[in-house]
Amino acid sequence: MRTVGTLTPGQRIEDLVGRTPLVRFDRLAAGLADVTILAKLESRNPGGSVKDRAALGMILDGERTGRLVRGKTILDATSGNTGIAYAWIGAAKGYAVELCLPASASPERKAILRAYGVRIVETPAAEGSDGAIREARRRFAADPDRYFYPDQYSNPANWRAHYDGTAVEILEQTGGRLTHFVAALGTSGTFVGVARRLREEKGRAVRLVSVQPDSPFHGLEGLKHMPSALVPAIYDPGLADENLWMRTEEAQALVRRVAREEGVFIGPSGGAALAAALRIGREHPGAIIVTVLPDGGERYLSERFWSEES
Repeated sequence: MRTVGTLTPGQRIEDLVGRTPLVRFDRLAAGLADVTILAKLESRNPGGSVKDRAALGMILDGERTGRLVRGKTILDATSGNTGIAYAWIGAAKGYAVELCLPASASPERKAILRAYGVRIVETPAAEGSDGAIREARRRFAADPDRYFYPDQYSNPANWRAHYDGTAVEILEQTGGRLTHFVAALGTSGTFVGVARRLREEKGRAVRLVSVQPDSPFHGLEGLKHMPSALVPAIYDPGLADENLWMRTEEAQALVRRVAREEGVFIGPSGGAALAAALRIGREHPGAIIVTVLPDGGERYLSERFWSEES
């Protein structure tokens, strides 16, 4: 069949969510003992991040259950990426979108949201994503008939999108030959969904590793330090075989390194995941490590770490 660009005639933009490439980082793994590092390049989704998967899943679930109908506004709290996903999907489907996000969210993300026509409600930067969550809850409670509030932190459709999609792709792309799965925690949907599927399919043959910032006061936008945060209802702390604590500076150094050594432009949460993969590779010769790179570096170009020395 003839195609136009990457679109088959008749396809909708939301049909392009998922099926992202699995990238191999040979230079990053150089010097490690027969270790393979592989990562899902989620910036290839239509909205530029892994959150396209969860947002689409939650919106489709809202439509199926009748909670999302014409005339309602999609409302949620976000640090940026899920909001951008809501924004483009809402535009494609004809829904208005209103988002609560911390004032500290990157200028690039705010500009993208405004381009899609989103109403932005900024919350105090010092309160982080928790402040945005509280404000979204307040707005929904005050006017529940106006809004569809998917609540990405509590909605099972979030992790189901990864259980049914991301995990299946990883198994197919690796032929099931992975020894470790690593993901950083934000809403925790990616880790929970993929980990549950891998546990069912592979049992204990795959070691499941979560990654969190090492401090409540960190610079890894979108990630949560669970001991000090409002813990997402979908988070399952019993899933991980191990949790690695990540310094902001270590993650940022990996972002710069991957751009310069591998030619892949990623965001800080992806840097955290790859830094964790390197730690695992140093300790486990022969490991085949799979992780997820949630978004691209273009959403963080205003951050100062780009000009710092590695």
